Amino acid sequence: MNKDRVQGKVKDLAGRAERQAGEWTGDSEKQVKGAAKQVEGKVQNAWGKAKDAAKDSKSERPASKPPERAPDDSEEQESARR
Repeated sequence: MNKDRVQGKVKDLAGRAERQAGEWTGDSEKQVKGAAKQVEGKVQNAWGKAKDAAKDSKSERPASKPPERAPDDSEEQESARR
C-alpha cells in the first residue's frame, strides 16, 4: 500500500465526516465541500491502487528474455538455398 492510497482514504473519511456534519447542521456549503473532499480522496485512492497494480505486474515479469523461436524446416531450406 502506498502513500496515495493512505492519503486518499484519509481524505475520503474526512470528507464523509464533513458532509455528514453539514447535513446535521443544515449547512449546504459544508455538505458540498465534504462531498468534494470525498471525491478527491476516492480519486487519489484509485490512483494509488493503479500504481500498486502496475508495480506488482512489473515485478511479476520474468527478468530474462524469452527464448528465440526456432526456425521451421522450410525456413532452413530457404536460407540454405541463398
